[in-house]
Amino acid sequence: MQKKNKPEPKFPKEFYQQFKSKESFQEYFNTMFKEGIEHMLQSELDEHLGYSKHAKEGANTGNSRNGSFPKTITTESVGDLVLNIPRDRNGDFEPRIIPKGSTISSKIEDSILGMYSRGMTTSDVRKQILDMYGLEISETTVSNITERIMESAREWQQRALEPVYYAVWMDGIVLKIREDSKVINKCVYIVIGLKPDGKKEVLGFWIEKTESAAFWMSVLTDLKARGVEDILIACTDNLKGFTQAIGAVFPQAVTQLCIVHQIRNSCKFVVWKDRAEFCTDLKVMYTAINRDIAWEELQRFKIKWQAKYKYAIKSWEENWDNLSNYFEYPLELRKIVYTTNTIENLNRGIRKYTKTKGQFPNDNSASKSVFLSIKNIEESWTKPIKSWGLILHQYLIIFEDRCRL
Repeated sequence: MQKKNKPEPKFPKEFYQQFKSKESFQEYFNTMFKEGIEHMLQSELDEHLGYSKHAKEGANTGNSRNGSFPKTITTESVGDLVLNIPRDRNGDFEPRIIPKGSTISSKIEDSILGMYSRGMTTSDVRKQILDMYGLEISETTVSNITERIMESAREWQQRALEPVYYAVWMDGIVLKIREDSKVINKCVYIVIGLKPDGKKEVLGFWIEKTESAAFWMSVLTDLKARGVEDILIACTDNLKGFTQAIGAVFPQAVTQLCIVHQIRNSCKFVVWKDRAEFCTDLKVMYTAINRDIAWEELQRFKIKWQAKYKYAIKSWEENWDNLSNYFEYPLELRKIVYTTNTIENLNRGIRKYTKTKGQFPNDNSASKSVFLSIKNIEESWTKPIKSWGLILHQYLIIFEDRCRL
């Protein structure tokens, strides 16, 4: 077998012998790299001016060299370098090799985005970058880097969706956001969908001060415009105007009000000493084996507690049609649609990432944090929900003409 020829060394052996350690070689390499880049910058300025330094052709041309200014850049190969960037008197020289704004490497930008997405403030990110990389950046720079997230957020919010969602959960999370020089509470309304493969995805989020039928109509119309043709079951808290809106946009959808929210709302009217007994009696009703028995238990519950807690019982009766739909389904399917726990788990995750911020200067800043939080949380949504094979079979029997696989 013919031996491969070894590559010829670029430098004589004596050249390498001068370095006693990896650090000394790296230092030499950094110096050479810096000098090489600065020489290239001077050549670019020569080309821009039309003459080289000290050349007679430069006299009376209307522009000339005007010293240099230091600029820190971060490279993948040698890390941070302070370069002397030449400038001209007219101020219109723009280096091609080191474009304006190219002070931070993509690696550091990714670190900044990662830290910001996990709830760190711009001030915290700035300090962390200084500790990790020795690079001094401003909070404005951090904000500008995270701003590029908004383009991704807009694309994500407008992406095409599945034609059919087997379930959707809708709820909101309150954030403090500054508006017109005041810090007010605004609700971020979030929609999660259950896809035909049994996996969850966040369909979108919307920031609004108040909820109404018109607001929910716009949200649902947005989903329809992005390709959603049908929703089988919609599970929500008793959101204002939602029932009317879903009936108008997705008339075949079954609306299921969250039982857990309903219980919490009922307990607001109950004094502490009665609460345990009240909840025990209530549980007999909402865990009944079917809707007819549940209604009978509600009437017994009413006879016992009506005198003391009229309003707690009135809410169950007024919303019974939308509270009791889950009784029509098998137990496995009931578990995923009788409560909005799915979306409340997401909301807890978002609060974990946003709690360090306290308040947001505007809707845009809040949107960045919520979007990044959602993307982080969704990374763990890689598997179908528990017992999906069995639940899918139940869906196919109940909604056979509307299911898509």
